[in-house]
Amino acid sequence: MDYKTSGVDIEKGRAFVEHLKIVAPTIGGFNGMMEIPSGYEKPVLVSGADGVGTKINVCRIARDYTTIGQDLVAMCVNDVICSGAKPLYFLDYISTKTIDSNVNDIVHGIVKGCEIAGMELLGGETAEHFRASDYDLAGFCTGVVEKNATIDGSNIRAGDVVIGIESSGLHSNGYTLINDMLSRHNIFYKEMPELLTPTTIYSDLIQQLLDEVPILGMAHITGGGLPENLPRCLPKGLTVDVDYSAWERPELFNKIQQAGDIAEDEMRNVFNLGIGFCIIVPEEVVTLSQEIIADLPHGMKSWVIGEVK
Repeated sequence: MDYKTSGVDIEKGRAFVEHLKIVAPTIGGFNGMMEIPSGYEKPVLVSGADGVGTKINVCRIARDYTTIGQDLVAMCVNDVICSGAKPLYFLDYISTKTIDSNVNDIVHGIVKGCEIAGMELLGGETAEHFRASDYDLAGFCTGVVEKNATIDGSNIRAGDVVIGIESSGLHSNGYTLINDMLSRHNIFYKEMPELLTPTTIYSDLIQQLLDEVPILGMAHITGGGLPENLPRCLPKGLTVDVDYSAWERPELFNKIQQAGDIAEDEMRNVFNLGIGFCIIVPEEVVTLSQEIIADLPHGMKSWVIGEVK
């Protein structure tokens, strides 16, 4: 017997690593290293880990794994930036039955996501599991922020304003319900290719906002929607009543709700409904904040969706 017969092709794995060295030159050693950027007096490292959940199943249905790597990066980066941190580097873990072209597509998506976020892909692990039935992904991101500039929501007061920033779609949440609907033929991927639209990476936008306006709190809207994620950045005793009529809900969510006969409360607790990220700012900088969000090269829509009480 040999390793290849048992399920692991060492030569294919070596070729894959050599390919990775081309698309991500820092990869190849036993670890990855990066100096903390200069200019920080008391730098704080901020880390986060996440995955893409069952969105990977839609990739299998669509036979398209080109964007899921960006989702992986986004889910981690968007968490890390909530503290005001600038992303530094990313690590990934990919579990697969065998290294194939889909794995290559996943890695290229990760590299693209890292480029969008302005950080390095330092390394990771691609594990061949002979009995694996599908791909599994996990990501790990580290950012840095000056200690006295860390955003933890402690400065939020009643009267501050919540600005919701548009999502690119479902992002990478709610896909257990989506997959159930696909299996029941309530919806069909061919009629909803936007199910694979990659998650927006908000790091560049947030860094530019931080240079111009005082952001008091931030929330990445993932599983649990606005009801679960927005309160995570609020001090104890404060709340926000979200005005769900403040923005036009993308048609994709209406299609899903109608096809699955899903109650409104369930929609709000499962999906982002078109709001992928929230910032909380003093009332006097709301207009400036929205102008900055709209004026970026790839400007985004934003809405005032609530007031802190």
